[in-house]
Amino acid sequence: MRFRFRAPGPAFSTVALLLLLLPACRPDQIEHIKNGKQIATTLENMVVKRILPAALLRAARWAGDSLTYSADRELRRQLATRLQAGGVAAALPYCRPEAYASTDSLARILKATPRRRTSRPRNPNNQARLTATQLRPDTTTAHLVRRLDAETFSYQRPITLSDALCLRCHGEVGKDISTADYALIKKQYPADQATGYRLGEAMGVWQVSLQRDGVAELYTMKTRKVMKKRKPLF
Repeated sequence: MRFRFRAPGPAFSTVALLLLLLPACRPDQIEHIKNGKQIATTLENMVVKRILPAALLRAARWAGDSLTYSADRELRRQLATRLQAGGVAAALPYCRPEAYASTDSLARILKATPRRRTSRPRNPNNQARLTATQLRPDTTTAHLVRRLDAETFSYQRPITLSDALCLRCHGEVGKDISTADYALIKKQYPADQATGYRLGEAMGVWQVSLQRDGVAELYTMKTRKVMKKRKPLF
């Protein structure tokens, strides 16, 4: 019996070549891309994503909360410092948290315009008609967020007298506010109505107008993946 030798076909040649190359590509010789995972996450974040209307409303709530609570914290800090340094006379010019530089800086980032409104103003420019519903206790449901049009959102929440320091200017005259201090207040604000409040009572509301692009940017920032720092290999 005779056997004929047949030359190897193309498929056999390809497999043989791969088998020859595999030993030359050991795992310790593979060069990984430095910060590859972080680069992949960055590229993913750069992809334009559609933000649903419900998500934009949620972002408007985040923006309003961030801006107004930050302003309230700075107000308490300023009042504590000024009252200790010079009493009501020193503190009175600083009871305008919507005008603080820190509030303005954050408002620019969020593309927002904050205002404080009340039906019993000290400054007549803050006068507004407010219902009992708008002044209800500051709970999750008290934050009113609406989309007014394609480019604008509105945010509102009650302002509650939550710090006893505020009674020095907004409490009961003759009890919380000295006669001399109230004379200073009336001299600067002749039509003042912002006294007689008790601790825990709603004094007015924060109202904030927000632009869509600022709200969308905040949503993107808060939902962006943050890479955890990796431990060094050596």
